[in-house]
Amino acid sequence: MTRMVASLSALLLSIVLLVSGNAFLMTLLGIRLSIESVSPDIIGWVLVCYSAGFVLGTLYVHRIIGSVGHIRAFAAFAAVAAVVSLMYPMSVSMGFWACLRVLSGFSIAGVLVVIESWFSSRASNSNRGALFGVYQIVFYLSAAGGQLIVNLGDPSSYMPFSLVAILLALALVPLALTRMEAPVIEQVQGISFFTLARESFTGVSGAVTCGVLIGGFYALGPVYATLTGLDVAKTSTFMASAIVAAMLLAWPLGRLCDHFDRRRVMFWVTLSSAVVAVGVAFIGAENLRLLMLLVGLFTGLSAMLYPISVAITNDRMEGTRIVAASATLLLSYGVGSVIGPIVMAQLINLMGPKGLFVGNACFLLVLAVITSLRITYTADVAVEDQEHYVPAMPETSAVLTEIDPRNAEFEVCAETGKSRGEPCHPAV
Repeated sequence: MTRMVASLSALLLSIVLLVSGNAFLMTLLGIRLSIESVSPDIIGWVLVCYSAGFVLGTLYVHRIIGSVGHIRAFAAFAAVAAVVSLMYPMSVSMGFWACLRVLSGFSIAGVLVVIESWFSSRASNSNRGALFGVYQIVFYLSAAGGQLIVNLGDPSSYMPFSLVAILLALALVPLALTRMEAPVIEQVQGISFFTLARESFTGVSGAVTCGVLIGGFYALGPVYATLTGLDVAKTSTFMASAIVAAMLLAWPLGRLCDHFDRRRVMFWVTLSSAVVAVGVAFIGAENLRLLMLLVGLFTGLSAMLYPISVAITNDRMEGTRIVAASATLLLSYGVGSVIGPIVMAQLINLMGPKGLFVGNACFLLVLAVITSLRITYTADVAVEDQEHYVPAMPETSAVLTEIDPRNAEFEVCAETGKSRGEPCHPAV
């Protein structure tokens, strides 16, 4: 395990720099827009452009990578992301910032596809489960650490944006100097959205709802914190604790998913998250410790909806269709992450900061009703027939799903003639 991590040190360092810089920027922008007294509904429209750019990137960056190669594509995407971060303070114009958010989302998607394809290329049947776990732990910890960097400078000044650019530019260095051979990658084709919804309506609904909740929280969490009177230091801690909670709750809830029917687990997770959201809406910032505890519980429960949705869907799929189904679920999450900031921003504008969590509770209750109806009117998958639960993050590209330990297509790739255990990166 240690030798494997050491061999991927360049990749891991690039991930740490990239993810921490990007997470830092997302929180910084929410705080800066609040300082500028921009209306929450306008903030929602501006910040949602990142999600739109990211979704577009996951669909089209493969063409650029195929044309110029991994190293050149990575350098181009990282450079664009760094330059964009320097451009925000040049003009605090909402139209200008919206365009920059699209570019940022597109370029970050491109960088992640490159990094994750390298990870996938280093996987074998003996280590892909460990690789899958290492990537997610590093990703979560880097995102949490990025929140804390907000404390290093005045959000109304130029300096924090320069620091973001430094982190994103430094992410170029480890991979630019690596000797690893560039992997071969083909774009992963998903199953039709409507086809997948017919086969696993609960899974698709859960992925979309998770996108609404997490996309809305990442975009508007800093706005919520600022409106409730938290200073920059407390806002960064507020956001970081929410991300760490999502990581910590993944294991115990995953254990439940392996021992009970997963749709029932989703129902109770959804209902619990809705209750917590209502609690946050009415407690506000009167008790900061209780607020952070409840928000951490809310984000941890809400973030679990995506991996549970993946597990529910995979239980109804042949092993060779897991990558295709996961690609469609990622797209479903992306659609939700576009809807979330727009709807939640409107609710904050109408109801004040509590509107964020009132809206979240409403979406969760709708999902609870859908899940309950599906449990009532469709057959269960027996617990003993369920695939082993594997935590899955939505903030990735479909490339990473190739090393999902449940993916049978990884083991034998007849189309390319590669032997068992060799990564084949099929277009499915």
